[in-house]
Amino acid sequence: MIDLRPVGYVIGLMVAMLGVAMLPPMVMDIIDGQGHWPVFGESALFTVLVGGLVALACQSGNQQGLTLQQTFMLTTGVWLALPIFGALPFVLGATEARFVDAFFEAMSGLTTTGSTVLTGLETLPRGLLLWRGILQWLGGIGIIVVAMVFLPELRVGGMQIFRSEGFDTMGKILPRATQISAQISSIYIFLTAVCIVVYLIFGMSFFDALVHAFTTVSTGGFSNYDASFGTFSGPTEYAAVVFMFLAALPFVRYVQLVNGASSPLFQDSQVRSFLAIILVLVVLSSILLTTVFAKHPEESFREALFNITSIISGTGYASANYMTWGSSLIAMFFFIGLIGGCAGSTACSIKIFRYQLLFSAIRVQIQKIHTPNGVFTPRYAGRAVSDDVLSSVMVFFVFFVVSLGLLSVFLAMTGLDFLTSVSGAAAAIANIGPGLGDIIGPSGNFSTLNDTAKWLLAIGMLVGRLELLAVFVIFTPQFWRA
Repeated sequence: MIDLRPVGYVIGLMVAMLGVAMLPPMVMDIIDGQGHWPVFGESALFTVLVGGLVALACQSGNQQGLTLQQTFMLTTGVWLALPIFGALPFVLGATEARFVDAFFEAMSGLTTTGSTVLTGLETLPRGLLLWRGILQWLGGIGIIVVAMVFLPELRVGGMQIFRSEGFDTMGKILPRATQISAQISSIYIFLTAVCIVVYLIFGMSFFDALVHAFTTVSTGGFSNYDASFGTFSGPTEYAAVVFMFLAALPFVRYVQLVNGASSPLFQDSQVRSFLAIILVLVVLSSILLTTVFAKHPEESFREALFNITSIISGTGYASANYMTWGSSLIAMFFFIGLIGGCAGSTACSIKIFRYQLLFSAIRVQIQKIHTPNGVFTPRYAGRAVSDDVLSSVMVFFVFFVVSLGLLSVFLAMTGLDFLTSVSGAAAAIANIGPGLGDIIGPSGNFSTLNDTAKWLLAIGMLVGRLELLAVFVIFTPQFWRA
């Protein structure tokens, strides 16, 4: 029998902390004086009470270490519980959203997906817009900690390869998580503060700079405007690109950089590959936009740079409707969303390191075909890669493709067209944000989808954000018998 007290204790604390995070939006609504503040007051009170009571009820299990089963349940449980309570301000607030829409929005926020079912964002109370930004900001820091502390221990998708980075947490998961969270949080807050200042310099209002800094550094993509980042088209896009790129790099490298070791950041093969992919795609896209669509070279470069960085990092901002850029670039946007950023960042999707491991394994297999008696070993960052890491990565790729296919089929069964089904499934599982097509593309949103499709997409966001296997393993009989 699995002891759920340690799991319940942590989830209760996290829920209570989420309730406290509702106070800044309440203050914002009080300042605006439009009478919306009771929504956040009531939501905060209810959330803190429920979370606090659950934590108190499970406090006797606090002294125990987490088993592997409990860690799996905690990882999934937190990301399931928080959106339920995070949805309250949308249900009670000015949107008066139905729970399916509120849960979708909260799940999209906390998983930093960036898909939205809300329209008329410019008319919503500022407290609610701030809450959307806070959800993504909290989700960003949360997923960094999960990726650096929990997933390597859970051996999910090859993440165990990063245990050599010095984060040995087996048997000490909660204390080590606290220590790592403190280091990462300082860097995360610093990047956010710098982003706010830069946005202010480029002409944003303080409120817009605050919310967009939250959703940029978290690579979330929620905006205060229906036109997304197109509202700020121009030099501001270059500033956003810098911070989207920085947020998609491994935060462990920033910790090492702060501690005086700069070489790991610049020598990291993930970082170099991520930058190279962006540069190549931007150059090719800029040439195509300039020659075929007769755009000004600077405009072509800026729009290509911004939108490619936004999609590959999983931020999901859009400064232009790239659905009008031709079929070749539309296809490119679909596939680059399945690449993602670096492991241990706020970015999402498959991640650069898994492709590097995949190509290394393919290269070794080709060498073995040419030289059957030779001894060849897959390597990553100069180190030999064990068979269990490669196996875990291959299983992840298979699960990703199967999950993408199944979700696409399920969405199509709800009545959605092929493009909306496939791109919607990819946007959810890879936590990209916008899909493709007129409905959920860069100029649309998810508000017109049927309820079943919204539930399916919300589940897809959760599964994708937690690297698939961390969720699926809970539903296996072996998990409960172990």
